[in-house]
Amino acid sequence: MHIFVKNNYLRYGDYKVKCAVGKRGIGLKKKEGDLITPRGTFKIKALFYRKDRVKKLKTIILKKIITKKIGWCDDPSSAMYNKLISYPFKFSSEKLHRSDNIYDIVLVLNFNMSPAKKNKGSAIFLHVARKGFSPTKGCVALKKIDLRKILKLINTKTKIKIS
Repeated sequence: MHIFVKNNYLRYGDYKVKCAVGKRGIGLKKKEGDLITPRGTFKIKALFYRKDRVKKLKTIILKKIITKKIGWCDDPSSAMYNKLISYPFKFSSEKLHRSDNIYDIVLVLNFNMSPAKKNKGSAIFLHVARKGFSPTKGCVALKKIDLRKILKLINTKTKIKIS
């Protein structure tokens, strides 16, 4: 079964919830930092979560704990572009261990991964939305309670179709 994202809503079967997308909407992602959520169908590559903030996360997807030492490379000049990295790291990256709650739960989507094309875009995640569903930098974001509910229902074969 697919998860569908369209018109600021995420739908999985009969379950439909509000979500946030990139500031410039859903479309053809042309480059790093363009604020566009990429159109397409994606697999879930990884699940990360903050053990100190998320208790009893129920899912059959393999979970990895977010520590202060990990991040995601968003620097096209790095050989680690669009990959999980460890700190210290000399290139630009997004810290996964944040003071706000948006990365308390992170599903990594397989956008621009095999192989990663330089400057095509990185760090496309399904994560926790900010209050008021303010736009993302290109990810899909929903309320933590909704993300937790979806995690109970999906598996590694679930695909996310963004249109």
